[in-house]
Amino acid sequence: MATVSGSILRVAVPSPLDKTFDYLPPVGSDPAPLQPGVRLRVPFGRRHVVGFLLELAPDTALDPALLRPALKVLDTEPLLPADVLALLRWAQHYYHHPPGEVFATALPVLLRQGEAATLPELLPRWRLTAAGETALAAAALRRAPAQRALLDHLAQFPAGATAAELRGLTRNSSTVLRALQAKGWIVAAAPDLAAPDTIALPPVPPPPLNPAQAAAVAAVSAALDRFQVFLLDGVTGSGKTEVYLRLIEAVLARGQQALVLTPEIGLTPQLLARCRERFPGPLAVLHSGLSDRERLTAWLLGRAGQARIVAGTRSAVFAPLQAPGLLIVDEEHDTSYKQQDGFRYHARDLAIMRARYLGIPVLLGSATPALESLYNAQRGRYQTLCLPERVGGGREPAIEILDVRRQPLTEGLSAPLLARMRAHLARDEQVLLFLNRRGFSPVLLCHECGWLSLCQNCDARMTLHLRARRLICHHCGDSRPVDQICPSCGSVDLRPIGQGTERLDAALRGAFPDIDRARMDRDSTRRRGSLETLLADIHTGGRRLLLGTQMLAKGHHFPEVTLVGIIDADQGLYGVDFRASERMAQLILQVAGRAGRAEKPGTVLIQTHHPDHPLLRVLATQGYPAFAAAALAERQLTMLPPFAHQALLRAEASDAQQAHAFLDTARALAEPHASGVELLGPAPAPMERRAGRYRAHLVLLAEQRPDLHRLLHIWLAQLRAAPRQAHLRWSLDVDPAELY
Repeated sequence: MATVSGSILRVAVPSPLDKTFDYLPPVGSDPAPLQPGVRLRVPFGRRHVVGFLLELAPDTALDPALLRPALKVLDTEPLLPADVLALLRWAQHYYHHPPGEVFATALPVLLRQGEAATLPELLPRWRLTAAGETALAAAALRRAPAQRALLDHLAQFPAGATAAELRGLTRNSSTVLRALQAKGWIVAAAPDLAAPDTIALPPVPPPPLNPAQAAAVAAVSAALDRFQVFLLDGVTGSGKTEVYLRLIEAVLARGQQALVLTPEIGLTPQLLARCRERFPGPLAVLHSGLSDRERLTAWLLGRAGQARIVAGTRSAVFAPLQAPGLLIVDEEHDTSYKQQDGFRYHARDLAIMRARYLGIPVLLGSATPALESLYNAQRGRYQTLCLPERVGGGREPAIEILDVRRQPLTEGLSAPLLARMRAHLARDEQVLLFLNRRGFSPVLLCHECGWLSLCQNCDARMTLHLRARRLICHHCGDSRPVDQICPSCGSVDLRPIGQGTERLDAALRGAFPDIDRARMDRDSTRRRGSLETLLADIHTGGRRLLLGTQMLAKGHHFPEVTLVGIIDADQGLYGVDFRASERMAQLILQVAGRAGRAEKPGTVLIQTHHPDHPLLRVLATQGYPAFAAAALAERQLTMLPPFAHQALLRAEASDAQQAHAFLDTARALAEPHASGVELLGPAPAPMERRAGRYRAHLVLLAEQRPDLHRLLHIWLAQLRAAPRQAHLRWSLDVDPAELY
């Protein structure tokens, strides 16, 4: 070690290199005030990049004469609080990922680019004028429903609302706002600095808690001053959200903040609506559907403590909080919490570690808990809180298995399902159909020669999207116009095979021409604000026939839905991944949970060609607890997670042999250090070719977690020191959620 006068700045630089970099302080600056957690602009090769100061060291392993000075200190104080810094250091070591990429993940894009970490001026708020109140009272907007919707909303918020808050209420909200302003019915007013966010309606009285809800709230409330993991295991419709809201209320009363994680953007609008209804003041939202500027503003509001509630998807687990009091992970079983590329962290697991560092409770909620969570509860690591009944006396829906073997199907719909749909719609109820496959059909087939619309880059078929007139690969994103003639034989007899949500929508339009439909999938909700508009239409009863993918299945409250049809349960029954049955069971019950949520009883019909499949039988007759108990017993016999611990080394190359050769070498390097660790493979990935590259993997399995990480620490250093191979990429996934 070489000692130099002054301090050495140890910096995490965003790069795939598993190391930190040493710099001198900027020329002419005093390093004494610098603290870990500030950003620095530093030279890196021929570029200037934004790095993250991890520590000030007295010495360096390099020749001090070779060190370059940092160019500029970008912050006067650490951007991230101590608990997030500790969490990132832990995550970097646990997931064995380069530190620069780990720390960059915790920052919004604009901060990674060097933008100042200062809150912008408060946005102007749109308020109703006296003329607008008169127009609203006179019902002058009968033919302008979009304008009326905005005026109705503003009438409920005397302090006004920003354009961003109004965006989800109607399409083209900015155009509607300009029209209302031109009429003099609304005005853009400067925000009231004494009340920087909307003051909602007088708080809505919360509904009474049933005994199970009250017990859950009491248990967590009693632990608000210490670390404890709670698993809220509640059937769908049991009032988990009300438990969240009561606990948030308790945390806010203590002058603290709550962080709420949801697995997908689609679940955020309803949660935000419930929070805004109950709690005045700023609420910060973090998800990928926001602009970079909106994400930065929300991030800074949470950091400054102005937003007392921070809600978001996976990456929000790193959001800085000034006074954290409670972490909530909704739908904790959802695989969306696992990052599938780059820094492959699991947000649920990091939320638990963060709560440990903070000394506060974390609440994991689900109607179908992950087997890992149930295992931890059985071992006493988590305290289970059960909500066994639906609120309001509603009953769980009856699940019926519909054998469609030898039955005629109309675009995938059986006659018994269609008959039940007609009966429920005739009673003015809502019907939900679930098909976890978007597009018109999964493949285009030539009836003459058997040609299929295969992706040129993947071992997958291209999905027909009829409205867009495109064939699209849902794995690599490749797209091309629909073939008019068969590329193989020249025939024009090309037929779409199989069902997607787009095709099902067209079939329902023909079968129920007088019923308004709502289709919810990634294609139909791509435009900003479209999801919120669609949900609003559903809740007002404007759409009585609902269909969609898993976007529609999770977390939404549709009290008028009394019939749920699962169109094709078979596609998830026979997966290559050992977790396939768990995911299918969770998805079926999540979908089923949309039925009968109010006083009206619900029914679930599952169409299948395998009516005797044990998974379906157990779910229909005994429910998720029985399935989970059987699945855990099977995992224990086969020594699979959670009874063992996994890591997955993936390799991909333009040539399949190159990927396998690399993994063969990697296995040979691991074997001398593999005490307590079983090496499985190399083997091709379930989808071997994707985006033009061949993929293979090597699985590491250990009964004891320390044995696995001891091997990984030694082994990865060897792999990273090996000469880099052209056209080959490899990555490590600790606790992989899937093999793909």
